[in-house]
Amino acid sequence: MIPKKVINYLDSRGVKYEKVPHKQVFTTFDLANTLKEKMSKIAKTLLVKADKKYVLVVLPAHYRLDMAKLKKVLKAKAIELAPEKAMEKILKVKPGALTPFAGLHKVEPYLDKALLKAEKAIFGAGSFTESLRMKVKDLYKLEKMTVAEISQAAKTKVKKVLAKKKKK
Repeated sequence: MIPKKVINYLDSRGVKYEKVPHKQVFTTFDLANTLKEKMSKIAKTLLVKADKKYVLVVLPAHYRLDMAKLKKVLKAKAIELAPEKAMEKILKVKPGALTPFAGLHKVEPYLDKALLKAEKAIFGAGSFTESLRMKVKDLYKLEKMTVAEISQAAKTKVKKVLAKKKKK
């Protein structure tokens, strides 16, 4: 179930969204398979520690975060994916239940330019059994996100695995 604070946050700002119920999943790959959606229509949200601050990064599920590009964009000396304990302690969310709503988490938001190719995407909503489908541009406007090229397409290995699974 999507936490009330997420729904209230979106409703109070007039953001249109659709709830997408699904079986319990913990990864964007599993979400795509469960919903029979293309990975390009699923967004993944990552928490990154840049020097002494945390930032939220949203990118297409089939892309990998390019740490070197992000480091340059952030003008940071050191960056790393935040440990799961940081998500629980700082953002008060369970690992894997991170939302792209930076205003809720009070961190700076960054949107990978590649995600803008999708008109709508499915985003994490703080639940392992429900997600949200909404316009990518609505998220961009809501969170006043910085858009940058901070990812790269995943290796073909992931694409081959998906192709094999579809044939079955």
